[in-house]
Amino acid sequence: MRDEISDPAITSAREEIEETGLRPRALADFVGQRELKEHLQIVLEAARRRNQAVDHILLAGPPGLGKTTLASIVAAEMGVHIHVTSGPALERAGDLAAILTKLGEGDVLFIDEIHRLSRSVEEILYPAMEDFQIDIIVGKGPAASSIRLTLPPFTLVGATTRTGMITGPLRDRFGLVARLDYYDDDELELIVTRTAGILEVPIETEGAWEIARRSRGTPRIANRLLRRVRDFSEVRHDGSIDVDIARNGLKLFGVDAEGLDKVDRAILKAMIVQFGGGPVGLSTLAISVGEQPETVEDMYEPFLIQQGMIARTPRGRVAMPAAWAHLGLAMPAARNDAVPGLFD
Repeated sequence: MRDEISDPAITSAREEIEETGLRPRALADFVGQRELKEHLQIVLEAARRRNQAVDHILLAGPPGLGKTTLASIVAAEMGVHIHVTSGPALERAGDLAAILTKLGEGDVLFIDEIHRLSRSVEEILYPAMEDFQIDIIVGKGPAASSIRLTLPPFTLVGATTRTGMITGPLRDRFGLVARLDYYDDDELELIVTRTAGILEVPIETEGAWEIARRSRGTPRIANRLLRRVRDFSEVRHDGSIDVDIARNGLKLFGVDAEGLDKVDRAILKAMIVQFGGGPVGLSTLAISVGEQPETVEDMYEPFLIQQGMIARTPRGRVAMPAAWAHLGLAMPAARNDAVPGLFD
């Protein structure tokens, strides 16, 4: 019999359930994204007054900022059901048609990673979004015929981390296109404090701030770090979190004072030690740290670029002076001269 406490699969499932319980269910409880919240308040209230389905919404931004949560909030605020799927899961047009025909009046269809929809599936979406109709092909060969089905009005909420990969015709069919920004430390502190209250974890203001400022501007990371610090406190201390426990717990799990984790530091070390500070190609860099190029580009590079530690150039990735300083390494004078300028 497996040890349930140490089983990674069971632990991951429990955390996924716990994460779902942490998500706010009302727009008023959603922290941050003030401009987007104001836009959604107007759109939702207008739809309620007209007794119509909410216009289609496209949410763009890095992972972990609340796109799925906002889709659930839209459904909850309108009092309708939400149907969740993802672009890669919809391999054939029939997969999407099966979901569309199950939608109720005003329901929300949430498609995560909508930029990864195949062209055939995307073609089905066009009439569904505009006219609430779909064409289904029945039969094969000369006997094939097309049947047009009418759908109840629904709201499509699409989420993407790569707006540029969404085709123009699809993007233009969304009534509201919004981008989620990274959170500031004050907003993340509120999120950490709220989550600690739900988890019934005693936490001091300084402890919440310490976790928040190392969370890379991302609520999902803030909640994950809080759970790890909670585990650390329960095992090594009394279960409460103050600033010293937060610092020691984060240090144990490899999150340094700047919010960089093990992979971040591995990327910087590979660029500086193995490739002399760059330039180095994305694929080569990803292989050197044992990650997929897409993972490095989407999950790690944005934060490192924001912190001024690496730069993208036409020749490849280059380590900036801040990266050398973070690793405690002296930057050679020759490398300092090679750092790209603003117009390089």
